[in-house]
Amino acid sequence: MRRGIWTTGSQAVTNDLRVLLLSRYAARGASSRVRMYQYLDPLAAAGIAVTPAPLFTDLDLAHRYATGGYAWRGVAAATARRLSALAGRGRYDTLWIEYELLPFAPAAVERLLVAGGPPYVVEYDDAVFHRYDQHRSPWVRRLFGRKIDQVMRGAAVVVAGNDYLAARARAAGAREIAVIPSVVDLDGYPEAPPSSARPPVIGWIGSPSTASSLDAIAGALTRACAGGRARVVLVGVAPGRQWPFPCEERPWIVGGEAAEIAAFDVGIMPLADDPWSRGKCGYKLVQYLACGRPAVASPVGVNPHIVVPEVTGLLASSEDEWVAALERLLGDPGLRDRLGRAGRAHVAARFTLSRTAPLVAAALRRAAGGATTCAA
Repeated sequence: MRRGIWTTGSQAVTNDLRVLLLSRYAARGASSRVRMYQYLDPLAAAGIAVTPAPLFTDLDLAHRYATGGYAWRGVAAATARRLSALAGRGRYDTLWIEYELLPFAPAAVERLLVAGGPPYVVEYDDAVFHRYDQHRSPWVRRLFGRKIDQVMRGAAVVVAGNDYLAARARAAGAREIAVIPSVVDLDGYPEAPPSSARPPVIGWIGSPSTASSLDAIAGALTRACAGGRARVVLVGVAPGRQWPFPCEERPWIVGGEAAEIAAFDVGIMPLADDPWSRGKCGYKLVQYLACGRPAVASPVGVNPHIVVPEVTGLLASSEDEWVAALERLLGDPGLRDRLGRAGRAHVAARFTLSRTAPLVAAALRRAAGGATTCAA
């Protein structure tokens, strides 16, 4: 295979590995952006040329956010794009797959699509296997319940965002597993001075597909905001919904996340204590802490590893615990400052792109047959 050479700064870099990136979404999709697209520049600097070939377009994603699903025409076009990309798989040293090649395609089809091509790395930051093995339809559970396990078993390397996902890969018989958390490029999250907002702001950032998690703490937010003591800012929710607490809805804008979070006093991440939530990787918590903002979170999955109680934030389960945690932080600027500073230091030590980019590069090289270990 012909190798290319390009320059980064004043240093020439040899393109010694070619990767076909088979992501679920383009860069506007949160999972694809965080787990894959933000690595493209560091990988290029390391001599790894990545060619993106997303399954769904930004228009498909917008349709999903607006309606809860995909248009049939969009699904057909996405399938055609994926098959076209895979037709050229022989030109690459490895495939980098997000979740699976085609949703609701049998495992046998997945095997056929990668047959005769290079080895693959498969990436998980969500418990997508539960979409199948816990589906309400018994036929889906029967036909697809072990599909993701078979995809994991066929991978040269499984990259898991947390231990819950890694445990599933291990049980599935994956050959090699790299546990790599979801991280931020800290250069894009400058340490922000304390918010001067009055009343103080409780903030949440996410996407329309995850906003339903706020329902569980609607009562707590209503109580914490009573009498004008606080207000809520929601970034990235679908517009038009009526919330029972005073709030301002703001659109998610590419590159605007750090600025939005800097206007928060406290960030929140409620989660249900269920198998799907245990597969979450806590990215919004990392974002809050990177900006020096303390967080209140449900003690589910990786959350207690990011929000260390009394160090980087507070944990809460019941409505009363949520109210107490929010009122404590909102009423004590000094505590917010102390926890926020510790939170940023925690992110700098464990959840930054500069730390994990070499691990992602190693996983791709390992899959392609290199000697570099990818153990995190």
